[in-house]
Amino acid sequence: MQKRYLHKISLACLCSLLLATACKKDEAKLYYQGGTTPALTASASDSVPLHPADSNSTAVTFNWTNPNYQFSDGISSQNVTYYLQIDTAGANFSSPNMQTVAITNDLSKSFTVTQFNTLLGNGLLLALDQPHQIEVRIESFLSSQTATLFSNKIPYHVTPYAPPPAVDTPSSGKLFLVGDATAGGWNNPVPVPSQQFTRISGTEYKITVSLVGGKQYLFIPVNGDWSHKYAGPDTNDSGLNGPSPFKKDGPNNFIGPATSGTYTIDVNFQTGKFTVQ
Repeated sequence: MQKRYLHKISLACLCSLLLATACKKDEAKLYYQGGTTPALTASASDSVPLHPADSNSTAVTFNWTNPNYQFSDGISSQNVTYYLQIDTAGANFSSPNMQTVAITNDLSKSFTVTQFNTLLGNGLLLALDQPHQIEVRIESFLSSQTATLFSNKIPYHVTPYAPPPAVDTPSSGKLFLVGDATAGGWNNPVPVPSQQFTRISGTEYKITVSLVGGKQYLFIPVNGDWSHKYAGPDTNDSGLNGPSPFKKDGPNNFIGPATSGTYTIDVNFQTGKFTVQ
């Protein structure tokens, strides 16, 4: 009987200990309790003037308040990442060309005329020298365990001018296609006019050509010369699934279509991207 009594006491003590430990663990957990929506303000109102003569001047400065993410032990001291989003009015910040600028921990961001104009012309792909309406907001992000908070929107009227091309245009004023995806293979010079692009403008070249499936190619500015070729910054640039980047003296060949056929390649030096359709 005494042994049974002692055994019951031991079990009771053990349960009490486990309960106390569980309570301490529960008390040690942090719980997200919310945050305050950032308030976005700016140095410019209604419109952001963009003039080439003022290219190095500050076009606009954005400021916003700290969202003060609150946890069960108080306000978070972790760094907050902010995303300044710029999109066309009415797109609800969901257009495929929306521009996002990441800012870590700071509560302000300034843009020169050149920087802001480039975001609009080369990034948002607004028609140049025409008036547009855009909207700007801040998105704050702390972690996947906390809510993403969005600021108020600030609307603007803007008229972007032609920014410098994202990639230097061919000084020759010509562009050629070379590679084993083409009829001429990697032989340089290439056959013309079948592998010479048509110049659409000072910053755009286009060609419709038969390509061999599963092969690769490059763009060259001078037929018979490998200098200053245009190629991809990454190994998977193809232009088939939307605009892909390219650069002068890039390190990687472009990946051709998987299936042989006739394709149109559109090379846009203004945006620094090309497409294949």
